[in-house]
Amino acid sequence: MKQSLIFTNDVIEAVERLERNVNPNLTVWIADVNTASLVSPAPSHLITIPDGDDNKTLETVTRVWDEMERMGATRHSLIINLGGGMVTDLGGFAAATFKRGVRFINVPTTLLGAVDAAVGGKTGFNYHGLKNEVGAFAPASDVIISTRFFDTLPLDEMKSGFAEVLKHAMLSDRGEFLSLLGHDFNAPIDHENLLERLRHSVQVKVDIVARDPNEQGERKALNLGHTVGHAFESLAMKRGKPVPHGYAVAWGLVTEAVLSHLILKSPGDDVHRLGNFVRDNYRDFPFTCDDYDELLELMRHDKKSRDGEITCTLLATIGEYRTGMTVSRDDVTAALDILRDQLGV
Repeated sequence: MKQSLIFTNDVIEAVERLERNVNPNLTVWIADVNTASLVSPAPSHLITIPDGDDNKTLETVTRVWDEMERMGATRHSLIINLGGGMVTDLGGFAAATFKRGVRFINVPTTLLGAVDAAVGGKTGFNYHGLKNEVGAFAPASDVIISTRFFDTLPLDEMKSGFAEVLKHAMLSDRGEFLSLLGHDFNAPIDHENLLERLRHSVQVKVDIVARDPNEQGERKALNLGHTVGHAFESLAMKRGKPVPHGYAVAWGLVTEAVLSHLILKSPGDDVHRLGNFVRDNYRDFPFTCDDYDELLELMRHDKKSRDGEITCTLLATIGEYRTGMTVSRDDVTAALDILRDQLGV
């Protein structure tokens, strides 16, 4: 099924139009405790789940299945996932596996969800302390992308999503990359401008996914910043002090930009510009060389690594990427040293 993207700030009208077209026997909404309040009046069939990535678990998936069964959902029902990446990942997996597949729509309410989790068909949940360890490729039939939810987002949430926007620019367009480095997070949201930026950013991901829907090759480009970023994220979870996904990705982008310079001789000036932006806008992650062994082990467990080796997407230059690059322990530790110097930790 081809995934349709709808960019609009009239979300209710878009949902109602899609619902008329599908004509389901039952519509079930899935939201977390925060996003459930965005639907007014409350739908008669609403499953509310706990918020936070630490609740993105098999236990929560099972609860959603139980509620769908209790409500009488069938393969002719429609699921609407309203929320950030945690909701669209978990709700999408629950819908894709219930009755061997129920049609679902994603309505991301965070910038991160809009440019990352809601688009591209990845679903899943965390397992045994590893990020998205269990999941499936199952695209939503439709994704409704709006900026109307962003005015009330905490600054950390906006910055988290912006890291993925920055990643897409690094994969595609140096001019857009340099423009993004001038972004002022303290300025009021320009909804029209942001919606256009989202069109550009999401299209980068959509084009790559269309060429490689099941991540056999080129789609691994979207892993830029994530081999290292997921290791930071998993380490923080193990410490009981989770960090926003986009913050971990931002630190991962700098680390993998350094690796790109060390291995592919990418321009050093761009590495410094990126490092300065991340230092100025993303809070520090407190880690030392004593954490390197654990971080390296987590990188080896990353889903895109293979045979116990650490593999990353690296850049020859902005817009020119290489997927599945094997990196050595020495190169990674050198890049982590440079990251710590750049961030001042």
